[in-house]
Amino acid sequence: MSDIHERTRAALEVARERTCVLTDSVDDTDLTAQHSPLMSPLVWDLVHIGNQEEQWLVRKVGGRDAVRGDIDELYDAFRHARADRPALPLLDPAQARAYVRTVREKTWEVLDSTDFSGPLAREGFAFGMIAQHEQQHAETMLATHQLREGEPVLSAPTAPRVGGGLATDEVCIPAGEFTMGTSREPWALDNEKPAHPVDVPAFAIDTAPVTNQQYLEFIADGGYERPELWSDRGWKHRLEAGLAAPLFWEDDGCGTWWRRRFGLLDPIHLREPVVHVCYFEAEAYAKWAEKRLPTEAEWEKAARWDPVSNRSRRFPWGDADPDEAAANLGQRFLGPAVVGSYPAGASALGVHQLIGDVWEWTSSPFEPYPGFVAFPYREYSEVFFGGDYRVLRGGSFGTDQVACRGTFRNWDHPVRRQIFSGFRCARDVSGKGS
Repeated sequence: MSDIHERTRAALEVARERTCVLTDSVDDTDLTAQHSPLMSPLVWDLVHIGNQEEQWLVRKVGGRDAVRGDIDELYDAFRHARADRPALPLLDPAQARAYVRTVREKTWEVLDSTDFSGPLAREGFAFGMIAQHEQQHAETMLATHQLREGEPVLSAPTAPRVGGGLATDEVCIPAGEFTMGTSREPWALDNEKPAHPVDVPAFAIDTAPVTNQQYLEFIADGGYERPELWSDRGWKHRLEAGLAAPLFWEDDGCGTWWRRRFGLLDPIHLREPVVHVCYFEAEAYAKWAEKRLPTEAEWEKAARWDPVSNRSRRFPWGDADPDEAAANLGQRFLGPAVVGSYPAGASALGVHQLIGDVWEWTSSPFEPYPGFVAFPYREYSEVFFGGDYRVLRGGSFGTDQVACRGTFRNWDHPVRRQIFSGFRCARDVSGKGS
């Protein structure tokens, strides 16, 4: 058995184990319910995962007959908005589980017979793409669990609550060129490619993500009541949506803020990164702090550039895959760890927790890199370029390592905050925000 075969099988197995945890932990009523118009019923995600696996691995890589060719349109994410999916004639839970089991059995047959040749299967790319797709939907399903009402059904150890002290509040990144993106990572997706030089002026970036304590100071200083801190679009959205604190926060009126997390209500932990804030909230906080959000290029340079070798590394800590000492990934915990919890994961320049814990908003719109080529289908990235999106980087506690690299790009609408999103600030080295 080749290394590629073992790696692809392991990635697919880990993804399926997580999917089962997220779908088997609820009863059939919860599985078929829509817990928010922003999200699909969990049973839709389950079959969509299997259908994508069938289309790409069973049919395209394996050249085999369709298992259920009649449901392709039903589970096409571009044909049906999330809010409309509960009304569709979806497979019921028993049918859904039987379908994904059958598809996976055929996938193993394809994997055992493939020679990993051709552009789609080379180095296991198609298998890796499907493992990433399933893990991305697993994170989406985890967000659905967060929106779900009722008794807790998920459990995990508590994320680290005692982090080490950080030497500085921010790190200065010198001006100069670095290599952004990748042309070598075998499972990188099309929007991460190709590697290309980017000249970045000097800037400073926060050593850690903005914490709950810091964000509470923004709230206490009237941050949600001061239009001068918000962009015009941001202030309009704040008024229309009634934003007054991060999503899932509750003020008990006695000076304590609480957060609902997967069915439990806990006091806000001051040293955890703030999570469930939209881009407009992050932007307003940064202006209040006399800073700004980093650009996508600044974020990646802070994460990947090594001044000693003058090269870009795969991850902040180097080229090795993430382990439990480097980052909070993979739903090992059901929340972010306090800042300073992962010194082994710091970048070459001393920036912490760039990978895992919370997705970090950047100020950059989602656009293609120079030389971009859509592969293997336009709908993964190309159709989103130029839309109303902002790039998020770094992954969250709910992101699996297979779908998280120093080059990995996420994107969402600036109003979204049901996702596991936080941020850190940057500034020009002159000390003036922009």
